[in-house]
Amino acid sequence: MLVVTGTGTGVGKTVVTAAIAALARDAGRRVAVLKPAQTGVPVGAPGDVADVVRLAGEVTTRELRRYPDPLSPEAAALRSGIAAVGPAEAAGAATALDAGHDLVLIEGTGGLLVRYTPEGSSLADIAWALGALVLVVADAGDAALNVTALTAEVATARGLHVVGAVIGSWPREPGLAALATMRELTVAVGGPLLGALPEGMGAMDRARFLDHARRGLSPWFGGEFDAERFEKEISAGL
Repeated sequence: MLVVTGTGTGVGKTVVTAAIAALARDAGRRVAVLKPAQTGVPVGAPGDVADVVRLAGEVTTRELRRYPDPLSPEAAALRSGIAAVGPAEAAGAATALDAGHDLVLIEGTGGLLVRYTPEGSSLADIAWALGALVLVVADAGDAALNVTALTAEVATARGLHVVGAVIGSWPREPGLAALATMRELTVAVGGPLLGALPEGMGAMDRARFLDHARRGLSPWFGGEFDAERFEKEISAGL
């Protein structure tokens, strides 16, 4: 199992989740994606798990709770009157999916410590209950380093294992700031850079998406991304 968290909203968690799922599915593995809480999407509208299927192909998906307001799961649950989703329920759903799949991806909402329940439960508690590995998705901006370091430090303090980081949306025209962020991200996360996916991947068709997933993700996921080679290519263009 792999928990996919981010340094915030809009950093590319769903695209990264879909890219990992696409590579695993292409390799013949049975893949499931769990979204414990979807916020900010009306009932009947496609959410993150629908985007994963659109991009990666037919994988098993499960969404435990949907809240229409674009708030934290705790605040959205309180406002809607819909029950909150706690770590025991989320871990139970992930364990059930794990019984019939080769890979289970759990995509969080917001960052690692965003509250899911009034008791303060978060994605970190779900990861701990599962004993799952944690992947941090970051953007290429200057602020990513600080938030990535904070995320990794908290995860480690809570007994979680962070496997590394992926840049969820690498800019089409990166500058020196993006290059510096990429170089320092491994120090911030305390692990390797496991990929950098190009900006705009979420709008691609499945064939192009799979191709870019393979080029943009590490062999750890079944891809071809090499951080050292990527850095040299970016440096040469600046």
